[in-house]
Amino acid sequence: MTDTNRDQPASGGPMEKVADIASDIGEYIRQQRSNAKISLRQLSKLAGVSNPYLSQIERGVRKPSAEILQQIAKGLRISAEALYVQAGILDLPTGGPVGDAIRADTELTERQKQVLLDVYESFRRENAAAKPASTTQAADAKPEDPADESKESA
Repeated sequence: MTDTNRDQPASGGPMEKVADIASDIGEYIRQQRSNAKISLRQLSKLAGVSNPYLSQIERGVRKPSAEILQQIAKGLRISAEALYVQAGILDLPTGGPVGDAIRADTELTERQKQVLLDVYESFRRENAAAKPASTTQAADAKPEDPADESKESA
């Protein structure tokens, strides 16, 4: 008897997608750890996660919870939001280069970053809401012809 499933292409079903996400987040954590020049053992201590469990996460064997990702982010001194996006827990953040710069700033705490991002996004929403009104007002307020003005004053 031969195993026919072995010759079948991957279906791309939900289980494969979960495995891909786990692999992606693990690779991302490994890259961040490498960039920070922290050993697996050091990160496991900083994050409060066992060494074998962290190794399994990095290899894509396990998909960590949001809580574990937050602990790992603290240990790496990176935004937990960045890990949540990588893990598919959050959608890609908005804000373009300004938001990216705030998230990447290593001088700020996570709380400070979040407050700045919240303020920045509130300004963007406020301006977006005001934009249609200001563009219609600008269109309605046509520049006056100086000749018309002189006729009125005459």
